[in-house]
Amino acid sequence: MVNTLYLPELREMLAENNADEMREFCTALHPARTAEFMEGLTADEAWRVLQHADAETREEIFGYFDEDKQLEILESQDRQEIAGLVAEMPPDDRVDLLQEADDTIVEEILPLLPTDERRDYLRLREYPEGVAGAVMTTEVAKLGDGLTVKQALEELGRQAEELETIYYLYVVDETDHLRGVVSARQLVSAMTHPETRLGELMETDVAAANVLDDQEEVAQKVARFDLLAIPVVDDEHRMLGIITHDDVIDVMREEATEDAHRIAAVNPLEESYMKTPVFTLSWKRGVWLTILFVFALLTAFALQHFETDIQSYTWLVLFIPLVISSGGNTGNQSATLIITAMATKDIELRDWLLVVRRELATGLLLGGFLALIGFVAAIILTQEVVPSVVVAVTLVLVVICGTLFGSVLPLMFKRLGLDPALMSSPFVAGIIDILGIVIYMRVALLLMSMTDGGVPDPNPVETSSLFFFR
Repeated sequence: MVNTLYLPELREMLAENNADEMREFCTALHPARTAEFMEGLTADEAWRVLQHADAETREEIFGYFDEDKQLEILESQDRQEIAGLVAEMPPDDRVDLLQEADDTIVEEILPLLPTDERRDYLRLREYPEGVAGAVMTTEVAKLGDGLTVKQALEELGRQAEELETIYYLYVVDETDHLRGVVSARQLVSAMTHPETRLGELMETDVAAANVLDDQEEVAQKVARFDLLAIPVVDDEHRMLGIITHDDVIDVMREEATEDAHRIAAVNPLEESYMKTPVFTLSWKRGVWLTILFVFALLTAFALQHFETDIQSYTWLVLFIPLVISSGGNTGNQSATLIITAMATKDIELRDWLLVVRRELATGLLLGGFLALIGFVAAIILTQEVVPSVVVAVTLVLVVICGTLFGSVLPLMFKRLGLDPALMSSPFVAGIIDILGIVIYMRVALLLMSMTDGGVPDPNPVETSSLFFFR
């Protein structure tokens, strides 16, 4: 929802060209709040207001605009002024913005950027989407190990204005190889011994990410070591930049959204739901719906295979929804738990045997519990023992199959180098539906043939009625 609280006042300021009030508006609040109050302005109006803020504040407020407004401002305003704004942006944010802009606009802006910023942008945009290099910033505090605490503080004072964060100070050699890290807290605490060298203070066991590491793995490493930032190095351990905690949060949100889409059998969206065209949305959902529809057809074919038996024993129809829903729901639970556990590194591929044992035990417990309920329900509905035993035995077997397939299939996909989330809950449910029907009918025919209750029902139902249970 657009915040319209200050819109009349802002437009009045613009109409009167009241520079003092607009300057105060830009500086009085946190940049995020200022950007929120400017949501209802057009791109031209927002840019006019931003002209009354200093370069640093202007960039901060601009960074909190939504992407559409940023691009609209970028493409509609004076190129020289926009280049000044882009030059002030953190390197990773600069790359993200320009990659979304029209190529013609980017080609006009690039020559106007300072040489260092232009070179930095051209280097960063070469990294593939989804790797550490694509989300890192090159604005990082790098200090030599030979510096004393006093010299380090002086050097940090010179660098600080250009840095995105100074939580960690990275110690490098003459060729930028990462040697260690000193926290800002350590450095301040060592001020009582100003001649102490950084090489004596630094921690040499530094958690780092390779520039080509998957961004999800980097985010997990940051979470595991409880870091505020992580250094990014190349294959020779030369320091290239850092990934800060705010970028890690963005990565985790993006990866969680993607996994949620896959688990729901939807191809991940490149844009937000509201920005995705209806045709694209239909395509991304339709691909998996078609696959699931085929599985539903296979379930129908499985039922057709047992058409004669179903016509002979009409009570079988009553429990088809119960059987397939119990197996599918159990498989969904297992698949979701295993996919989530793998995403958080709680489970590795080497744990597959332990997972199978746990899921087998869980399947027995859950299947036994549901079988008891199913037995009682079948007794009430059919007034017969044999159908009740069929339902109970089937539920135990189907639930066990659900837990095993739901847990093993994501592990198999991971082993094949695919995203485990591709083994979505509906996909697992489709497989278990088919197995459930086959198990149900085989158990029923076996038990009926072993008892005296296998007398054909004098009132067979039409086979077509079965399909209304899907």
